[in-house]
Amino acid sequence: MTSRYSGTPIINGGKSRGTSNTVNLIREGISNQQIPFEEVILQESQRLDIIAGIEYGDSSLWWVLAAASNVGWGLQVPPGTLIRVPNLQSVLEIIS
Repeated sequence: MTSRYSGTPIINGGKSRGTSNTVNLIREGISNQQIPFEEVILQESQRLDIIAGIEYGDSSLWWVLAAASNVGWGLQVPPGTLIRVPNLQSVLEIIS
């Protein structure tokens, strides 16, 4: 679990991952097609934590969506923004 105020995301059985390194690994994995993903166009009043809760069962993983989508660290992004929802198992394999 991680907080948006925390500098170190925790994922994969409680292992912490440094923010910049993890973000870079996710972005590279998306770019290199090592991490499959779905694309969602953000609708009015949707937030990354809500999408993460629906897709992953854990809203604290919103930062995975932010990293994959290159949207920075904001939970709220404008409607119409293309959000990449990466396969979480693939993310775990890349960052482990």
